[in-house]
Amino acid sequence: MIRIDRLRFGPAGVPLSTPKPSTITGIYQVKKLNLDAMEMEFVQGVRMSMDVAKQAKEVSIKENIILTAHGPYYINLLSPEEKKVEASVQRILDTARVTYQAGGYSIVFHAAYYQKLSKSEAYERVKNIMKSIITTLKNENIEIWVRPELTGKPTQFGDLNELIRLSQDVEMVMPCIDFAHLHARYNGKYNTEVEIKEVLAKIESGLGREALDNMHIHISGINYTDKGERNHLNLEESDYNYHALINAWKEYKIKGIVISESPNLETDALMLKKLYYA
Repeated sequence: MIRIDRLRFGPAGVPLSTPKPSTITGIYQVKKLNLDAMEMEFVQGVRMSMDVAKQAKEVSIKENIILTAHGPYYINLLSPEEKKVEASVQRILDTARVTYQAGGYSIVFHAAYYQKLSKSEAYERVKNIMKSIITTLKNENIEIWVRPELTGKPTQFGDLNELIRLSQDVEMVMPCIDFAHLHARYNGKYNTEVEIKEVLAKIESGLGREALDNMHIHISGINYTDKGERNHLNLEESDYNYHALINAWKEYKIKGIVISESPNLETDALMLKKLYYA
């Protein structure tokens, strides 16, 4: 597993300012912007060739940029249709394979919708599928963090407790903590320094210091209703208290990756990095 030396910041995808955008030119642009991470967006499908992945690895090592990847949106490990579950598993495996080839740090994905299942039944099903995914990756000698994301709607599998428990029960699994989703899922909560520190404390209590030293974080502004997430916003256009977030990160001395999913991508990533290292 790749270990991260500090808290690094980058955009969800190729920076908007990138000339002739591609994964490779995006890595160079991230470096030019004085950011130090980039998430490869496979949200519409894993369409990167292994040759391009190898090139991405070479360039990212040369430029000291950490790569991560977001898996396809079309994943639902709790679908009542077995073929959709099998396709979802394949998408996670394909994301992990190409990201590992690219020298990536971790992959993230939205795991499932509860459908009509109880939370306990949903958890057991997701756990067993995740164990199977990790077994397949280990048999292929692929070691990469596999991270279900903290989701933004109560109808989606992936609250903080579920992700901590899943990370305890399945090796190579850690949470992706999306603080915007957390804020939206609970209709405006988790927006003070005290509340954010409670989240970090719960992660440390459940998963140890290793989890805080290997964070994968998503952040943006967010629009929400009592049913959860609606759409992402730029941080300064939202009600999200990102100054409190920065203070909590500093106090807990976390390490890992912070990925900006704001519409302005690199602008918010740069703002957060400057605030954190001020």
